[in-house]
Amino acid sequence: MNLGFWGKLQPKADPPRAGKKPIICQAPMADVTDAAFRQMIAKYGKPDVMWTEFISADGLCSVGKKKLLHLLKFSEKERPIVAQLFGAKPETMRCAAALVVKLGFDGIDINMGCPDRAVEKQGGGAALIKNPKLAREIIRAAKAGVESSDRRIPVSVKTRIGYNKNELASWLPELLAENLAAIIIHTRTRKELSNVPARWEHIREAVAIRNQLKSKTLIIGNGDVADLTDAYEKVKMSGADGIMIGRAFFGKPWLLSDFSSLNLSILLEHTKLFNKLLGKHKNFAVMKKHFKAYINGFSGAKELRIKLMATKNVAEVEEILKTWNH
Repeated sequence: MNLGFWGKLQPKADPPRAGKKPIICQAPMADVTDAAFRQMIAKYGKPDVMWTEFISADGLCSVGKKKLLHLLKFSEKERPIVAQLFGAKPETMRCAAALVVKLGFDGIDINMGCPDRAVEKQGGGAALIKNPKLAREIIRAAKAGVESSDRRIPVSVKTRIGYNKNELASWLPELLAENLAAIIIHTRTRKELSNVPARWEHIREAVAIRNQLKSKTLIIGNGDVADLTDAYEKVKMSGADGIMIGRAFFGKPWLLSDFSSLNLSILLEHTKLFNKLLGKHKNFAVMKKHFKAYINGFSGAKELRIKLMATKNVAEVEEILKTWNH
């Protein structure tokens, strides 16, 4: 098994008993955790591992792949960084994995949990939970892509506890049989989306299955992690090797630091960085998702948010924030 960078982060003993620091990961979120937001997180409160947005393996192996490569740009301060791929064709997964190695990433993660209908229609994402045979072929293809390159980076999978119901007892052993470096488990089914509270008792179940099979694969839990304190509590109760934080980072790149409230200069910095790194690739409207996340919970937030949502460029954002500060 190739643990790669995961081996250096792996706790030497069970974190709840030994007091070891669990592995903290930043979750991939489409049109949210782009290069600009990741760099903000890395600057103000870096987790142990960072993820790209997910990207189509088919797209990376097509003639139009140049349109997607901006999704795979990263800075050195984000390391270790994992590129997340989705797809249902072993041949393109092998090709995409080889490209990811060439681009210098520290790891590859295969999305087997996304509920997006367009992704599932292709046979990828959460649809792979219903097709363990293909899922295993996809993993082996990714590993083959790595092995065809001059660097050996670890392969992981991000998935859910099941499709319509909890299927860990049958689904997880299929994944563990492929000797993955890590498996990140979202604590809900595909059917549940994010509409029910996360059930971390299933992470405890996953750890028990992993231990029973004497696997060295790391188990990372994901779902409703509010902050670092909550992360430690969830790791303690589940026995997981680490946790992945998603929505809690949204609007709070400083989540893992000592910041206690919003600093508007950080929002402006984020906006300028988005414009610099992604202005040629993404519509400015994408930043407005972040405005909604940043601007809430304080007096006058609604008024400021309305003004920012009407902006068309970074210059207008800067003018509004300057006026607001005064």
